[in-house]
Amino acid sequence: MTISWFGQTCFKITASMAKSEQVNIIIDPPAKDSGIKGPKLDSDILIAKKAPQGEYFLIDTPGEFDVKDVFVQGIGAKGSTVYVIKTEGLKLCHLGKIDQEELSSSQLEEIGDVDILLVPVGGEDSLDAKKASAIMSQIEPKITIPMNYSAAGSKEKLDKVDLFLKILGIEKVKAIPKLAIKEKDIPKEDEAKIIVLEQ
Repeated sequence: MTISWFGQTCFKITASMAKSEQVNIIIDPPAKDSGIKGPKLDSDILIAKKAPQGEYFLIDTPGEFDVKDVFVQGIGAKGSTVYVIKTEGLKLCHLGKIDQEELSSSQLEEIGDVDILLVPVGGEDSLDAKKASAIMSQIEPKITIPMNYSAAGSKEKLDKVDLFLKILGIEKVKAIPKLAIKEKDIPKEDEAKIIVLEQ
């Protein structure tokens, strides 16, 4: 599986299936006036509130969806829908632009154990660094990838990712272009990682 970040809350996830097949999942492509250049919408699965018509399976509401051996669960939350994605033996959680002080016990139960958490950290209409670190502590993912922070081209006034890292007691994390990962690469619970992706 590879995970690429395009700014704001937009990601492209490519899952490798049997017989060398790939399934592309795009989450939250940016609006045209956002200043952010998103990926081409050549996905098999598109997770978005608003989307142009296309040859993809659109997920835009809470619920459970099973598409091309990818299981997606949408969970209602304040300001957003939280999406849990299961594929390749990995479980990801994309929090969207959630704006809650903490997750409820029922939300935590639905989310369950998470391998990779995609969490907004830049504030404005979503979690700031402090709230993000609190929710991260609730979920206890093995890998956390921050999103929705100040980045090139964005017209939103968001905090830098450094503030989130500082709250976690981390001086600096070298950003990587994309994350390529398999189930065997997931760290143990006591070796949780923060990974920063280049835009």
